Amino acid sequence: MPEPRPDVMDFLQSRRSRPAKTLRAPGPDHAALAPILTAGLRVPDHGKLEPWRLVVFDGAAMDRLADLARARGAALGIVPDKIDKAALLFETAPLMVLVVAAPVESEKVPEVEQILSAGCVCLSLVNAALASGWGANWITGYAAHDAAFAQNLGLSEAETIAGFIFIGTEGAAPPERPRPDIAAKTQYVCI
Repeated sequence: MPEPRPDVMDFLQSRRSRPAKTLRAPGPDHAALAPILTAGLRVPDHGKLEPWRLVVFDGAAMDRLADLARARGAALGIVPDKIDKAALLFETAPLMVLVVAAPVESEKVPEVEQILSAGCVCLSLVNAALASGWGANWITGYAAHDAAFAQNLGLSEAETIAGFIFIGTEGAAPPERPRPDIAAKTQYVCI
């Protein structure tokens, strides 16, 4: 019989991302961030390819990202309200971890599995930050899907942005939201 971990299950069943727009300073310093990054990289990784990498932005770098989000949004013809919303995230959050999907050529591991592994890093980082007492949220949006934005961040043509993980001090407790109906989303096959 397995040894239950009710504390872990309680956390997982009650976890709630914090709205990125409510995250404020302070954010974790490098020493506090290190265990979050360590836990964040403990994800499924078929073939041990490590098809992802992280880039941490804080301080003045966040303001530069806000400026880049505004410039790229305007160049893409994004409506001003959406541009402001995206830029505000970089302006208000004290820290952001960029998760880069960096697929490795492999005969055994399809690229889609590698990209899913990068997605696992995103969720794992959010959960590790939340478990450490910080507020955190995984965001994408137009900037995450814009090749020029990615190139401005030093990504190669083979790399993509899996997510922006905003981490900081929770400014307001989020309301609970409706959760999926397990019965409607689960099928059992017992043949």
